[in-house]
Amino acid sequence: MHFLPLIAAAGRAGVVAAIAVAGAAARVAGTTACAATGVASGAAIGAAADITAVMRSERFMEMEGLCVVMPTSWRASSRLPPKSAELGTRVLRVVTRIPSKWIRVVTTLPHMFHDRQDAGRRLALRLEHLSGKNTLVLGLPRGGVPVAYEVAKTLHAPLDVLIVRKLGVPWHPELAFGAVGEGGVRVLNDDVIQNVGLHDNHVAAVEARERHEVAARTARFRPEGFRTPLRGRTAVIVDDGVATGATAAAACSIARLQGAKHVVLAVPSAPSEWAKEHSDIADEVVVYDTHLDLGSVGAYYEHFEQVDDATVERLLREARETTFSGNVRIPANETEWMEGRLEVPFGARGMVVFSHGSGSSRLSPRNQQVAERLNAAGFATLLFDLLVPEEARVEANRFDIELLSRRLGATVPWIRSHPLIKHLPIGFFGASTGAAAAIVAATRHKGEIRAVVSRGGRPDLAGSYLGDLQIPTLFVVGGADTKVLELNREAIAQLNGPYSLSVVHGATHLFEEPGAMENVVDEAVAYFAEHLA
Repeated sequence: MHFLPLIAAAGRAGVVAAIAVAGAAARVAGTTACAATGVASGAAIGAAADITAVMRSERFMEMEGLCVVMPTSWRASSRLPPKSAELGTRVLRVVTRIPSKWIRVVTTLPHMFHDRQDAGRRLALRLEHLSGKNTLVLGLPRGGVPVAYEVAKTLHAPLDVLIVRKLGVPWHPELAFGAVGEGGVRVLNDDVIQNVGLHDNHVAAVEARERHEVAARTARFRPEGFRTPLRGRTAVIVDDGVATGATAAAACSIARLQGAKHVVLAVPSAPSEWAKEHSDIADEVVVYDTHLDLGSVGAYYEHFEQVDDATVERLLREARETTFSGNVRIPANETEWMEGRLEVPFGARGMVVFSHGSGSSRLSPRNQQVAERLNAAGFATLLFDLLVPEEARVEANRFDIELLSRRLGATVPWIRSHPLIKHLPIGFFGASTGAAAAIVAATRHKGEIRAVVSRGGRPDLAGSYLGDLQIPTLFVVGGADTKVLELNREAIAQLNGPYSLSVVHGATHLFEEPGAMENVVDEAVAYFAEHLA
């Protein structure tokens, strides 16, 4: 549902003109039109009959409704004819009651977005194809950061800022004639400069002031001086809307200069003509809505309060503090530790622990491939060595399901004590003998584990625990891995809980055939998404 801007008018002629403009725009845009009459102090609006005549006109009948703003001094004797149209679940009504205060809108004009958070969540839906593409979300301070925060959270991508400052005409600061940003980037709009008569000294003075602000904001929002590298990444530049586009153009230039592989400009709203004429400023321009031309960014929002520096700092801090990528150590016993790698993407919705097979380790390229896809889908992952170095030298330990399952089970209390991941639902991903260890550990921790995925696993080694397994379990087996496939079918026959069996056609035990491992990854991501998220 779309609504055109509130059109202010003064006096009887203004009312007619406002309604005429709104009606004409409605025909072009195919949306609901709203006109308003605004009257300055001491002005007269004329008789209600004049408005009534307009409302009964052919042009008004093309509109869906009328918003009226009136002064308290007007006491109309005539009543406006009722007209309402149901728009989905909303009804826009013509209201004739006179406000009690000086000027007040007597019917609510619906907005495109409730606030910047709402805009960010909606915009993110148009950007889901960028999830897992080595994406970095960059908010333009200050208003763009709350929008970018929601986008980054949905895409499970890191969040940073790109410092850009608009260059405003000295006597009309809201009118931009260019922008400056990090790295010495400057973008100028020659047409604006010529049209308003800016001289070189004006440009230089404004530029000097804004460059100083760029430096100050850089120091404020990056107190440690660290900037997330852009080289080789997909840079998604987010603002809360576009007016002239100078700031957006400068931001895209900065991203390119810093080596971004793919630059995406994403905004909740932009004038339709601007979106068409400036589609080349980035590799991709994504706008949630271009049907409305409301004249200002704030007109698209119900709540558009100014964003202060403290809010930007808080959002950046929250994004940093809820992500993690690094090595960890999990206690194996009172004196020994298991080495692991923990990845926690922004907005993680589940935790998947890997249980590797015999002869493998946390460095298994196949498990790393699965983990990367899970991270991109919003799942935290833990790859770790189930055996300490001395134990790994003993061949028998690699097949000791009791020992392996205890080590895997030890990750559960460790996760529950870790501040970043303690609240996440847990799933196990097991390969080969690690799958049997996952089944045993999941049975012992059935109140904590939500799902198990077995890749080319040996569930038969779980023995009597198979009958106790009540947790949803997915068995993925290669169609050409006939011996293991038969063992999986025999193990499945002993289950009393929910399960799924997926046979990858033509795949052998290690899924080395073209496309085979990708099939496993797709199956695992979908299963954990169903049972953990």
